[in-house]
Amino acid sequence: MLVGSTAGVFGEAGHADYAAAKSAILVGLLLSLKNEIVRVAPHGRVNAVAPGWTESPMTRGHVDPEDIQRITRTMPLRKVAQPEDVARQVVVLASDELSGHVSGQVVVVAGGMEGRMVHES
Repeated sequence: MLVGSTAGVFGEAGHADYAAAKSAILVGLLLSLKNEIVRVAPHGRVNAVAPGWTESPMTRGHVDPEDIQRITRTMPLRKVAQPEDVARQVVVLASDELSGHVSGQVVVVAGGMEGRMVHES
């Protein structure tokens, strides 16, 4: 299981280095590994999650309601993810029962983020 970021999908102003690294994980590394893993593990699968804005101990208390209003303008669901939201997708993709025929896929966990404004304010 690989972990990227929405920065690797949509880019991120002022953080081209971070966006480029996350994009490399979500495309080049993911697609190469899903083809190579089957040489050593015939039923091996490689998938990725790309979390968007996620509340964490590092960000808790540092993002005020005004910032959240601005951040969520690109999200139809208009909420910042919780770590459990991302973890659940990791569990689903890692499960042989739920995702046994899924490999080389990226699940974006970002409230439907599109990289454009979907709400006026």
